[in-house]
Amino acid sequence: MRAGAIVAGGRSTRFGDADKAVAYLAGVPMVRRVADRLATATDTLVVNCRPDQRDAIGAALDGYPNPVVYAEDPEPDQGPMAGIRTACRGVARTDAEYVFVAACDMPFLDPALVDRCFERAAGRDAAVPRPDEWYATTHAVYRAEAMADACDRALARGDRKIVAPLDDLDWTVVERDTLEAHGSLDSFESLDTRAAFDAAAERF
Repeated sequence: MRAGAIVAGGRSTRFGDADKAVAYLAGVPMVRRVADRLATATDTLVVNCRPDQRDAIGAALDGYPNPVVYAEDPEPDQGPMAGIRTACRGVARTDAEYVFVAACDMPFLDPALVDRCFERAAGRDAAVPRPDEWYATTHAVYRAEAMADACDRALARGDRKIVAPLDDLDWTVVERDTLEAHGSLDSFESLDTRAAFDAAAERF
């Protein structure tokens, strides 16, 4: 079984006052657009969010075809690595060993690349794409328990860099040429600002 996870607990400060996760992108809440992209490539969905988001995200995911587990942040506003950790802990409530973790603002997520990351992660602790000079840690597959433990260790030593947990894992890189051969690099596009959001809406 494969799990998908969406990290949606950030405050989206560059997006304005609205909650980006449930903002309507061409008529559909953005978190639902990401979830729908994951539906065919995974068997169950874990959503990391703050407690105050739970009802709105639940409404956005009403009728989702796969089982949904909510992993609420025990301490909100601890950063993206803490969100990944909490999402990975939520996977323990499913039958999955591996999880594809995505940010809530990636509505062009390519299921073919999700499949490829799962394939590359087999037998390892993680498969992390590198579409450019940066590692796409919120577009990656992790062995859920190993990643959660690695995040806990990084947070305990005060290292909040999102790549810090990888130091404790047996992981592989999915390079750009492999990504281009198996899907679209649009998959990595994140909508960090209202301007990016509006431009993306026109593409839908």
